[in-house]
Amino acid sequence: MGQPTFETLQYAVEGGIATITLNRPEKLNAFNTQMMREMIAAFDATDADDAVRCVIVTGAGRAFCAGADLSSGAETFDYERRPQDREARTRDGVQRDGGGLLTLRIFDSLKPVIAACNGAAVGVGVTMQLAMDIRLASADARYGFVFARRGLNPEAASSWFLPHLVGVQTALEWCYTGRIFPAQEAHERGLVRSVHAAEELLPAARAIAREIADNASPVSVALTRQLIWRMAGAAHPMEAHRADSRGIQARGGSPDSREGVMSFLEKRPPAFPGKVSQDLPDIWPHWKAPAFS
Repeated sequence: MGQPTFETLQYAVEGGIATITLNRPEKLNAFNTQMMREMIAAFDATDADDAVRCVIVTGAGRAFCAGADLSSGAETFDYERRPQDREARTRDGVQRDGGGLLTLRIFDSLKPVIAACNGAAVGVGVTMQLAMDIRLASADARYGFVFARRGLNPEAASSWFLPHLVGVQTALEWCYTGRIFPAQEAHERGLVRSVHAAEELLPAARAIAREIADNASPVSVALTRQLIWRMAGAAHPMEAHRADSRGIQARGGSPDSREGVMSFLEKRPPAFPGKVSQDLPDIWPHWKAPAFS
């Protein structure tokens, strides 16, 4: 399938790995409505392309994303003065947060997502990464949940994602103070997996993506991603047991399962025939994404 083109992103697929690069370097990749829409479209593209086994998200230039584009000045977050966005409002007049629309889309991704944070990641620049699966940082990266310093509250569903990753105490400290902190602190507190020299960041991200793409069934990876993320909010482990059981039953007799076993016994690399677009089983008979209301 043809690769999509965007104005605020670079998009490329090579060897089963899609790379989405935030590409407004002259603005430190500041996030605006167009970037939000294009990122959602990019994840639609990675989900639809069976050649894509893993997704890497990074930034062009010296920043990952310096947060929301503040070029509108004091009216940046005043939705009443932005009639162009009123079409996105709910029936009761609530304007849905653009960062949240993006993180909810990433939450639903069928492909694993790796963040390669190459520089400043502030506001939505860090909250968008919370819905990604594995976060790597350059030693040059800096993070900041700066909302309280802008007279705002955390967005992009980060009040759900962040405590799941780093715990309530750290989440509250970072959000209360709004301070900028270095990659090493992000690593020590569990926000990022590892910190790398700038020139080693993308190779390290690609090595993880390569390990997934070369060795794991794409359908099994898609199911695993759903299980881990959806069960993060489950009320009881029985919910996981029900979903696990349906998955094992659906996958146990599949060509992928047979290939996984035989490739192991024959000591050769696997060649999984299953395609996410065709073979992903529905193990969620009662699952329904909540409506925004």
